[in-house]
Amino acid sequence: MIFTSRSRRRINGTFSPLVRWSRSMWAAAGHAWRRSLQLRVVVSTLTLSLIVITILGVVLTSQITDRLLDTKIDAATKELDRARASVESQLAGDDSTSISNRLELARSGLTSRDTESGADSTSAGTFDPVLIVPGDGARDELFTGPADQIPQTLRSFVQAGQVSYQYATVSEPDGYSGPALIVGSPTASDLSTLELYLVFPLAGEDRSLALVRGTLLIGGAVLLVLLAAISMLVARQVVVPIRSASRIAVRFADGRLKERMPVRGEDDIARLAMSFNEMAESLSKQITQLEEFGNLQRQFTSDVSHELRTPLTTVRMAAELIHDASESLDPLLKRSSELLVAELDRFETLLNDLLEISRHDAGVAELASEQLDLRMCARAAVSTVRHLARETGTELIVDMPDEPVNAEVDPRRVERVLRNLLANALDHGEGKPVLLRLRADDDAAAFVVRDQGVGLRPGEEKLVFNRFWRSDPSRVRRSGGTGLGLAISLEDARLHDGKLEAWGEPGQGAWFRFTLPRVRGRKVVSSPLPLRPAGRRYAQGQPLPAARPTSVGAAAGEQRP
Repeated sequence: MIFTSRSRRRINGTFSPLVRWSRSMWAAAGHAWRRSLQLRVVVSTLTLSLIVITILGVVLTSQITDRLLDTKIDAATKELDRARASVESQLAGDDSTSISNRLELARSGLTSRDTESGADSTSAGTFDPVLIVPGDGARDELFTGPADQIPQTLRSFVQAGQVSYQYATVSEPDGYSGPALIVGSPTASDLSTLELYLVFPLAGEDRSLALVRGTLLIGGAVLLVLLAAISMLVARQVVVPIRSASRIAVRFADGRLKERMPVRGEDDIARLAMSFNEMAESLSKQITQLEEFGNLQRQFTSDVSHELRTPLTTVRMAAELIHDASESLDPLLKRSSELLVAELDRFETLLNDLLEISRHDAGVAELASEQLDLRMCARAAVSTVRHLARETGTELIVDMPDEPVNAEVDPRRVERVLRNLLANALDHGEGKPVLLRLRADDDAAAFVVRDQGVGLRPGEEKLVFNRFWRSDPSRVRRSGGTGLGLAISLEDARLHDGKLEAWGEPGQGAWFRFTLPRVRGRKVVSSPLPLRPAGRRYAQGQPLPAARPTSVGAAAGEQRP
């Protein structure tokens, strides 16, 4: 049969709903199997029970069948001996009539007839006798009874002088059709080749076996139902405490530290509940202690930061007076006054950062968002760090779209994130170009800050956002940073529902990506810029070909297209 493309599409269209339905059913069954311990216990118990019941049923049926057939064979063999003696006595000395008549008389004289079935009835059950005299060339084969039901293989054994039996399927004229036991034997009469066969229908035995099979089947089904109910009850005794422990663990994880499991009895489940409660009590105490310690630490940081502002203001006023009069001082005192003012500036920045990080820790940081062009935040951050670029001789490349990139953000926090990223890049850029790039799509906007300095070793892309962390502790911060800039930047990004990520390789520089949703409240799913660079580096004064940057000069601060 040839199928055209149209017929194939029609067949595929017909079977696709069925395929999808079967896949969904398999998926639902697999999900239920993985999630439900009670289902696995019940199904496993029923499966093993079904295997055991099947094996037991097969063994019992086989044993009963063998016993019935052995009993039938013994009775049939005894009946065959009696029938053979009767036939031999009937045929002895009677040669006046024809062989056919003699065979009929011998067959009719075996036993009395059963009035209902028309077959001979004895202790072995009803049977049909068959007498056969094979042909010898001078005469044809003579027989009486249903000789066509006798298998040729059985006749071969009887003709060889053996008493034999065989199971066969017979169809008798009286309407019976089914299995039968046929026994045969040679006879010692003047008809030396006379063969005697008794056909015993196995209708009674077949009914008995059918009754046994039905009884075993019904008993097995009832037993499976009872086992299912028992296994469900037993599994429930184990599953219910486990589910209770799971629910309590979820509530405990949600912050309900007073949740406990009920303890009933002294069994394994009770010991599990006691152990769970002890663990929950210990965790609750530790969590409470950590919360108290964290609150004290945050309160201490906030109090110290606030309390230090007053003496800092006084010291700053005195330092500024000294610095204003530094022209008349000794050169050493003049240099000392300059260092004093610089360190006071750094100390004030550290206090501001400590206050800001304590607000984030306390969860009281607020987002003053407004709709604005993100390029303004980038330009403000660049203007803030321009003096650092000049001091380090670093070329700062700014790559932003020509069109406005509007987003709902807190401009102070976005500018602070960019300022911290740029200052960090200038600190670690080794005087090589630093790139600031902005791109946006319909859902998000992303800044990338790239340097070509010392880079990051594997695993440091997470550590770089830790507070006061340094890859090289001996390295001096040129920007006068406090060590909290990137940590605060990460919290500012999270406050915007955005992401701040880092990537780097030793000697290849670091790549920081700051992704923001353009609408407040939306989650960032993807970023318009990749986290890793495309692979092609850029040299000083040679921006990437795809960019249309503005280069902030290292020395003079001029801007060129």
